Amino acid sequence: MSQKQLVMIKGTRDGLTLFLNDDAPFQDVLDQLIEMLNQDDFDEVDSLITIKVELGNRLLHNEAKEELRSLIQAKQRLVVQDIVSHVILKEEALKLKEATDVHIHTRTVRSGQIIDIVGDALVIGDVNPGGTIKATGNVFVLGVLRGIAHAGYEGNKDVVIAASLMNPVQLRIADMYSRAPDYETDGVFMECAYVEDGQIMMDRLQHVMKKRPVMNGFERSVLNV
Repeated sequence: MSQKQLVMIKGTRDGLTLFLNDDAPFQDVLDQLIEMLNQDDFDEVDSLITIKVELGNRLLHNEAKEELRSLIQAKQRLVVQDIVSHVILKEEALKLKEATDVHIHTRTVRSGQIIDIVGDALVIGDVNPGGTIKATGNVFVLGVLRGIAHAGYEGNKDVVIAASLMNPVQLRIADMYSRAPDYETDGVFMECAYVEDGQIMMDRLQHVMKKRPVMNGFERSVLNV
């Protein structure tokens, strides 16, 4: 009986991709991989070959990943670029969920108060002067924004700041900031701040939604809260 193929190799423009069977015992996969590597004279090629390893639905801890990486890179011309799995740890999944969740704050953000959110922030109330709402994602204020709003504070520039009435002390997106706009009135209804061409721009919310299609997922997130 022929041996079941546990390792498949495919050439791409960027190098080689190794597909490792995710049903068989990992040691059996490693044994077949060693056999495959020994059959080809990778050391004879003139340039480095980048390798991407696809694990499928197998999850490897760091020690096993390093063993796999060392085994492949024992061939002088092979460099492991990435090891990809279709599954993640529960802790990583929870962090990812938190980072994409909408967190609702149902009270006024008072002067001196700082609300720090991982994910999108939805304030149902006002943000008073001296108050700050910051989020790793978007910031939405169903009220008057008179304080400071900081969206994407971990570096995401594809986020927005929107308010029912926009009259802030300062707006910040990622590492950029904008001073208070020179409004002739007490504010602007349903205006939205976003980044374009390296600057914080202001526009009507319905116009910005066309430029930031990812905002359409906000409605689904709110419905799932």
